[in-house]
Amino acid sequence: MRIIVQKFGGTSLAAPEGREAAARRVLEAVRDGARPVVVVSAIGRRGDPYATDTLLGLVREDRGYLPARELDLLMVCGEQIAAVVVTSVLRRHGLDALALTGGQAGIITDARFGDARILRVDPQPLLELLEQGRVPVVTGFQGITEQGQVTTLGRGGSDTTAAALGAALNAEVVDIYTDVEGVYTADPRVVPEARTMVTATYEEVAQMAVEGARVIHPRAIEIAMRASVPLRVRSTFSDAPGTLITHAWQADRLWLDREGRVVTGVAHTPGLALFRVATPEGAGGPVRSELKIFRSLAEAGISVDMINVSPERKAFVVREEVAGEARRILTDLGFDVTVRGGCVKVTVIGTGMRGMPGVMARVVEALDAADVDILLSVDSHITISCLVDGEHLERAVRALHRGFGLTRGEGE
Repeated sequence: MRIIVQKFGGTSLAAPEGREAAARRVLEAVRDGARPVVVVSAIGRRGDPYATDTLLGLVREDRGYLPARELDLLMVCGEQIAAVVVTSVLRRHGLDALALTGGQAGIITDARFGDARILRVDPQPLLELLEQGRVPVVTGFQGITEQGQVTTLGRGGSDTTAAALGAALNAEVVDIYTDVEGVYTADPRVVPEARTMVTATYEEVAQMAVEGARVIHPRAIEIAMRASVPLRVRSTFSDAPGTLITHAWQADRLWLDREGRVVTGVAHTPGLALFRVATPEGAGGPVRSELKIFRSLAEAGISVDMINVSPERKAFVVREEVAGEARRILTDLGFDVTVRGGCVKVTVIGTGMRGMPGVMARVVEALDAADVDILLSVDSHITISCLVDGEHLERAVRALHRGFGLTRGEGE
């Protein structure tokens, strides 16, 4: 039995024509001999009647009084409405579809309401339905605890649902249908000449998501990678092949243009503030200063990134909305703090840079040619991130995209 999972996002389901397009995708899978399992997000986005953020707006004034358990009961309603609506469309097209909640589909989670983790998936309920020739339409973003309490999986939860079901069912592929034609080499709103990747590795796409690209949720990618289930990002509204996300050796074999590329994408994260903290004399030495700085910020729930530590200075970035609080905390501790707001992190990503000399030189060369100053940089085996002035965002991303040969038409 060839099983595929088809996940449809809220923008795909927002209008009748989108729901018809989704039904065509399911019908195509059935005609191709596959047994589809459909996963749906809540219909639309903020402002649409049944979107998750709209439902939360119903209790905006009293939200502080509601426990997370009750908020989860509210938030699951959007996906349940979407599942019934999509089921009705599929049945009109002659498919024996039925709507299921995450719990009915076998998804068991822990009890962290609002951000639950999947403990296991019992595939038997879905396998029985597929054997009968039925088409399950499963609510994304939700599951149940061992005690039967309804939970939600946090942002990107519908992607996580699709990946978890794909892993449990040993699916041939998990298709993530959205309103774009795949994973782009950069944000096309910033780089109009960005192109759709034919393939990408799990690591690359997970890193792109972490670094600000609007792609699949990293948790979903991790689940798919562990189970070796391919993911494919496709458009609900076009016949473009999309982007296949798989292991590196498969990606290289399927897209020969990847060979020799050290960078496959450029991502960016705006809204950051750069902190430079000098260590005052008598603070107990550099190690004691580092401990005071990072522990005090952690206790305040402030996440830090791009950390650069030397005996004389500690540098890092935080989200701009918490910069004021972070500055107050460190100043109260006696540190000399300078803050530069309005920064953006630009990151080049690619498994091809692992162990490859000269990649940083190319980054510096591209940014220098675009007259963009690097304020701070960090790297990993497959990424190099540079902090730049926010006013230089477009210039920096375009320069890196062009400098690594990612522009549409180059190498195609």
